[in-house]
Amino acid sequence: GPEVLAGYVSAGVSVHRPKQIHSSIVLSASQAQAEPWPEADGLVSDDGGQSLWVCGADCTPVLIADPASGRVAACHAGWRGVAGRILERAIVLLERAGSRREQLLVALGPAIGGEAYQVERSVSGQLAMALQPSWASSPDQREALQRLDACGALLEDARPDRDRLDIRAAAREQLRQLGLPDGQIATCPLCTASEPLLFHSWRRDQVKAVQWSGIVSQL
Repeated sequence: GPEVLAGYVSAGVSVHRPKQIHSSIVLSASQAQAEPWPEADGLVSDDGGQSLWVCGADCTPVLIADPASGRVAACHAGWRGVAGRILERAIVLLERAGSRREQLLVALGPAIGGEAYQVERSVSGQLAMALQPSWASSPDQREALQRLDACGALLEDARPDRDRLDIRAAAREQLRQLGLPDGQIATCPLCTASEPLLFHSWRRDQVKAVQWSGIVSQL
């Protein structure tokens, strides 16, 4: 777990992790430094030498860094988190601490690919509506689904009441809407479900096993 992994990342850092509940809750790292771990799916550093950790077995791990200040954030971004705008919440907290959006760098880690992630149409609809840009004239689900398709997050499924969802593409689109250009966003192309030698996948194995992603603050 993170307690062991942190030693390989950087000596002497503190370990911070949430009890993940597929939410859009983001806390400061100092609120998540000992068991019982608080319920949340995102952490933002509030001191130097903090290692922030999130885990996943198909959802997207998202690491955010501000190279200018050394502030960082880590989010567990499943479809519920993206629909709840967890990435925006993390970025806003970084900005409140003094970070500037145009300086942030974001890494989207390994997650289940769209071809392997079948969801009900209601899930696609909720995510599409949450991703509507601020300039959208009215909350129209059909138009919202078209936008989700246009950004590569929505793929066809053989069943008419199902879709294939690329949650990483949806997260990337949300970051674009927040003003982050593609040059500030790195995306791991690997699919957790199709790489059994590299990753755990709940959809593939139905086993509770995870991979961890972490980032260290340097204030």
